[in-house]
Amino acid sequence: MATIGSLQRLSASSLSDLILAQQAVIEASGGNPTIAIIDVRDDDYIGGHIKGAQNVPSRTLEAMYPTLVRQLQDKETVVFHCALSQVRGPSAALRYIRERDRILAAQAKRAKKAASSNAETASGEDEKSSPPTMEQKVYVLDRGFVGWQEVFGEDKRLTEGYSKELWQDGYWG
Repeated sequence: MATIGSLQRLSASSLSDLILAQQAVIEASGGNPTIAIIDVRDDDYIGGHIKGAQNVPSRTLEAMYPTLVRQLQDKETVVFHCALSQVRGPSAALRYIRERDRILAAQAKRAKKAASSNAETASGEDEKSSPPTMEQKVYVLDRGFVGWQEVFGEDKRLTEGYSKELWQDGYWG
């Protein structure tokens, strides 16, 4: 079972490399993004965000986990973050992993039951023990958006809605 201590961290530099590589692939051949970035900041969302990130405020997360699991099922990589990625981001990532595991276990159980039922009525067919599931890497952005904006805040390829003044004035410090 996943724990806060077992969550993997991803540096801003590594995430920027993933985002830029994905942008290049999409521009060259089309296709859909394989990375999802979930920003769980609440009112502190103002002042900029990672390009393409989905804002799911932490105060709404509890009701959103089953929906997020469905929405993100085809993503290879999911990155959670908040302002500093010390509480909200890691908590959201952990809860997402647990909810995803719960849903996948329930799907596998239903598929096994259906396969067993089908085997009794249609002998000779191949049984399916569980639905196909994509392996998914879940990360927490190290140092959150505070760390991100220090390096990539003004890079328009990677950051949207950035307000340098808010960050310079120590609004988030």
